[in-house]
Amino acid sequence: MALATAGGPQIAIDGTRKVRGSLTQGRIRWMLLAIVLGFVVVGGRLVQLGMVETDTRIEGQARDVIQATRPPILDRNGAEMAVDIRVPSLYAEPRRIIDVDQAAESLLTVMPDLDPKWLRDRLTGDEGFVWIKRELTPAIEQRVMRLGIPGIDFITESKRFYPAGREASHVLGSVNVDNQGIAGIEMHMDRENVALLQELGLARGNALAPVSLSIDMRVQHVLHEQLVDAMERYQAIAAAGVILDIHTGEVLGMASLPDFDPNEPATALEKGSFNRITSGIFELGSTFKTVTLAGALDSSRVAITDQFDARYGVRFGRYTIDDFHGKHRILSLPEVYKYSSNIGTIRIMQQWGKDNFRAFLTELGFDKRVPFELPEMRDPVVPKEFSEVGAATASFGHGLSVSPLHMATAVSAFTNGGNYITPTLYHRSSEEAQSLYRPVISEQTSDAVRYLMRLNALEGSGSRMDDIAEGYRAGGKTGTAEKVVDGRYSSSKVLNIFASVFPLDNPRYAMVMMVDEPQRENPQSGTTAGWNAGEMTGRVIKRIAPMLGVAPDFSTAVDTNLVPPQLR
Repeated sequence: MALATAGGPQIAIDGTRKVRGSLTQGRIRWMLLAIVLGFVVVGGRLVQLGMVETDTRIEGQARDVIQATRPPILDRNGAEMAVDIRVPSLYAEPRRIIDVDQAAESLLTVMPDLDPKWLRDRLTGDEGFVWIKRELTPAIEQRVMRLGIPGIDFITESKRFYPAGREASHVLGSVNVDNQGIAGIEMHMDRENVALLQELGLARGNALAPVSLSIDMRVQHVLHEQLVDAMERYQAIAAAGVILDIHTGEVLGMASLPDFDPNEPATALEKGSFNRITSGIFELGSTFKTVTLAGALDSSRVAITDQFDARYGVRFGRYTIDDFHGKHRILSLPEVYKYSSNIGTIRIMQQWGKDNFRAFLTELGFDKRVPFELPEMRDPVVPKEFSEVGAATASFGHGLSVSPLHMATAVSAFTNGGNYITPTLYHRSSEEAQSLYRPVISEQTSDAVRYLMRLNALEGSGSRMDDIAEGYRAGGKTGTAEKVVDGRYSSSKVLNIFASVFPLDNPRYAMVMMVDEPQRENPQSGTTAGWNAGEMTGRVIKRIAPMLGVAPDFSTAVDTNLVPPQLR
């Protein structure tokens, strides 16, 4: 196509249109290429970012572990003993902090207890995450958030809380700042669950099913309260107690003073705050006479109708063993027990045989730790072989050291029909318990021991206990053991024990109570076990028996029925 003007040449425009069309198409192609390149770059960057591992750890610890929750711990009735609460913890990302000095000064206005130099050091560097302060209150969290400091943030952690405070501290133990068990049943739970959690691929603490213990917090409260009272009443340096179901081995209560506050784990480091029931080993004195008589009677070498010469002390070379309050006459076997005669007990052991006596201690597990959940345990000290004098002193509880838990399990076996059952802090049904029974004495011997324990409550050293717990048919044996001071036994420093069972007409619960270095309550009282450990036992029984469904019975026929046929 061409255009002409008058008298001038023609101008062609077809080429111009083609040039413009080609230019537009080229621009479109370049634009599409740019867009494609842009997508390639963005896609490549996304792939690159996807391949980078994000740092999810704070000072080497994974966040999921930090935020993990421990299962709640409940008593046998569903009462909470330990629960988790959610608390904020403050951390910093030093590489994101713009002005270290300004950040430190701002934080110190909210948390003045922090060391300024330490805080500046923490905020300096290229680290991804560092702790500043853990387990803060929500109020502190809000104040820090208002500061608006870049590189400062919070993570929500779990903190263990124990509603009953000190009452069950030696049972529960405690956890560290990372919510990991460091003592007691808390530590046992972690050890027990770690393999299961690894198998399931879970982080520690993610198994949130409640853990139910055999402890009855009503019983635990009474026990702890009475131990505190005993410490004050008798000016003692320590006191402890344990209560078992003799048929299942379940621990209903366990406490030891001095104790600690598991909400403040550092208090566990205070002097003397260890669990005397499991990790304390002691010479348990005359409570051991129950062991000696039970084994001797079961051997058939000794009969409950036998009599023993206690007119004179028993001589071993230059030494003579005598009775504390000797009758110095012929004693029947029940009288040996009722009067707590050392002489009579030695005669019984000798008639039985020292090697048989030593073998019986092994049968009862006295020469090894009691199988139990708490990690705080200690090996007993029992000679592998007895000399004549060693067997004599051991027969009434001297020269060997075991834990109160050893004695509680033995007394349970002696009164439940003769079956040894390991103690436990977890629920155990009667059927489960019976499958674990291991006979150690006969049922007939068990009946004889129940009679002896009740006799001692009615006429012997347990009478003060029985006066307080009247009607609940309790019985037991006292033990007053002189403590070793500078390599010699001290008559002024004693450890007092009372091992008991109630109700003896239908035995259900065993108890061992101890008071360390008690003083006279008043000028008219004494310092032997009947005056303190015995009375404390009576007060505990009087309080807990109604809770446990044990009704009082004042009928004399109950005690008459406990007398063996040979003695009626």
